[in-house]
Amino acid sequence: MALADPTSVNRSGGTDFSYLVTYAPAALAATLFVFFCGFIPEIAAGERVLWSAEWVPSMGISAAFLIDGLSLTFALLITGIGALVMLFAARYLKKYAHRGRFALYMALFMCSMLGLVLADDLLFLFVFWELTTITSYLLIGFGHDNANSRRSALQALLVTGMGGLAFLAGLLLAGIATGTYSISGINDAGSLAGNPLYGAILVLVLLGAFTKSAQWPLHFWLPNAMAAPTPVSAYLHSATMVKGGVYLLARMHPSLSGTDAWMWSLAIFGGFTAVFASVMALRQTDLKQVLAYTTLMALGTLVMFLSDPGGYAITGAMTFLVVHSLYKAALFLAVGAIDFSTGTREAGILGGLARKMPITAFAAGLAALSMAGLPPFMGFIGKELLYKGAEEASSSFLWITGMAFAANALMFAAAGVVALKPFWGKPGGATPKEPKEAPWQLLAGPAVLGVLGLVFGVMAGPIQDALIHPTVGSVMGSADAAKPLLLWAGVNLALILSLATFVAGAVLYFMVPTIRAKLPPGVGLNLDAGWDRFLDGLKALAAWQTGVLQSGLLTRYMLTIFASLTAILGLTLVLRLDGLALPAMPQLLVKEWAVGALIAAGTVATVVNRSRIAAICGLGVVGIGVALIFIVYGAPDVAITQLLVETLVVVLVAVAVLRLPLLERDSFRPLHAAIAVSLGVMVTIILLRVTDLPFDRRLTSWFEVTAWPEAYGRNIVNVILVDFRALDTFGEVAVVAIAALAGFALLKGKPSK
Repeated sequence: MALADPTSVNRSGGTDFSYLVTYAPAALAATLFVFFCGFIPEIAAGERVLWSAEWVPSMGISAAFLIDGLSLTFALLITGIGALVMLFAARYLKKYAHRGRFALYMALFMCSMLGLVLADDLLFLFVFWELTTITSYLLIGFGHDNANSRRSALQALLVTGMGGLAFLAGLLLAGIATGTYSISGINDAGSLAGNPLYGAILVLVLLGAFTKSAQWPLHFWLPNAMAAPTPVSAYLHSATMVKGGVYLLARMHPSLSGTDAWMWSLAIFGGFTAVFASVMALRQTDLKQVLAYTTLMALGTLVMFLSDPGGYAITGAMTFLVVHSLYKAALFLAVGAIDFSTGTREAGILGGLARKMPITAFAAGLAALSMAGLPPFMGFIGKELLYKGAEEASSSFLWITGMAFAANALMFAAAGVVALKPFWGKPGGATPKEPKEAPWQLLAGPAVLGVLGLVFGVMAGPIQDALIHPTVGSVMGSADAAKPLLLWAGVNLALILSLATFVAGAVLYFMVPTIRAKLPPGVGLNLDAGWDRFLDGLKALAAWQTGVLQSGLLTRYMLTIFASLTAILGLTLVLRLDGLALPAMPQLLVKEWAVGALIAAGTVATVVNRSRIAAICGLGVVGIGVALIFIVYGAPDVAITQLLVETLVVVLVAVAVLRLPLLERDSFRPLHAAIAVSLGVMVTIILLRVTDLPFDRRLTSWFEVTAWPEAYGRNIVNVILVDFRALDTFGEVAVVAIAALAGFALLKGKPSK
């Protein structure tokens, strides 16, 4: 892609220092990080901060923000890692012409993620959920002149967008089931397991979470998102979008967990995703692709352990959440620095870089050791807690333990592929550029994040009290069940599994060439292979549907519209109006029968006539009959309006008809007749049922009271039209005017030869 070379020429020409503007997002992220740090003492003490303002009061929707352990942890990761990634991006894309636009997209993406994790209203959260989808689309497809970037961006947009629609349906059902859209209110009310809507809510929420966090088989969009520039990959994979689904599952844990459906859904899909992705990671030779699949492993692991309500499982998941964010961002940025300095990310070519890039090697080494789960890094603590969490899962112990062990061993090998081979292994060939140490802006992120993984491992107490335990409290409803973060917890099953993981991981690392050779590219259970065919089929379906519904024949349009309306009204009759039960019919006077006969005669004349002029006159008779009904029932002003409109329509249409060809004689159309009769009968039944209901005079009384004092008019109908509904009336007049102009243009045109 065009953006693959971060040192591409400045297309604007000349010396340009406007790249300094690209440091603004980094400054914004750092400022927000400091701001959120100010909440740590309060949240660590067990408090939570809620700010709310009415947004759509009529629907009970609020613009509400909640800061508790879970949202604060995510906010600190988003802003802290975001500051380092954006600092990296400012230098990485220094010579790129569109760096300002890139900086804007990154800032918007960060703010969208902050809104997602801080929102305390389900519908408000959904707004930010979709904003992350849109902004990630812009970032993934930033190199828009490359076909692969465009395809990957569209794929991410459509997959996560479809999941977002399912999530929207689920949260609407959750609001209906609980009577509130407040997330804290729903969670405080306890589990929804006993609610009749629980099954539908669970399925829809899981669809939204699984697409966002790329669980198998909906995972394929995430590795393809590597078409984005490296700073986007680092940010998206470590602290932002892909963890949106994990955040949703953690946030809804108090209300949706505790059932077999929750446990097995998360355990099976999460566990399979973790192991499958780890195997796929070892197949890759592009270092970014290796890291992309290890992100899938981490997401699967997080989802799997959220299935279990035990204290160790949730503490381990929340610890691993932080661990993964730190080492993944560090490794992505380190790979970006390698690419920047050597011009390649191919593992088969890279080797021996430690001598020429010692700082990068140091930072990547620290991050990889934490990724491998070695002591004394925080990754070791997280892995130990996860193994203890697997012990707690009595009903799924074998599955979770087996999946966690396999994924961790494969992850150990992947860490060696990313950080051992490029720096300490033998080169496989010459790199496109002579390796040298990257600029400090590219090294700050990997170094800081790598060191933090070590510091938080050696001194786990502060982060335990400040973030991990409050986060566990948010997920479980109480921090009492949170477990301590210990670098040494004694000789136990978790330690034995850890030692076995190291041995198995080392063996797998030396088997990587064999794995790549034995595992063919076609293996992978990857739906990406059928994605293009799916889109082609979707386009073909749209083309067929358009050809059927928009054939260019007016009769076909009318048939489609009225057939749909007939079906909807028929369903309404069955579901809402108790079948065909009709009210008692009143006794009609002779004059009312006469008006009815006049309308019927006009209708028959319209239907049977083959002359357009005669048909229009028949419709005019129907309109006059309607005006007579208004007169009979005491609405002369409405009757006058009706008469004027009918007269005007007959005259104008008659003039227009003179320009049209003769009406051809058509054979009888039984389908059209059936739809027309059915629609008329259904509308009549519904009107009779509606008019039989007690009349609600609240709106009428309000207009009677306010028409004169506020609008200075005694004719209530006129006042409604020109004052209370002035914009609606203006819109209706505009529609009529536009339709008249369109009709005039059509009649004015010359017939084709």
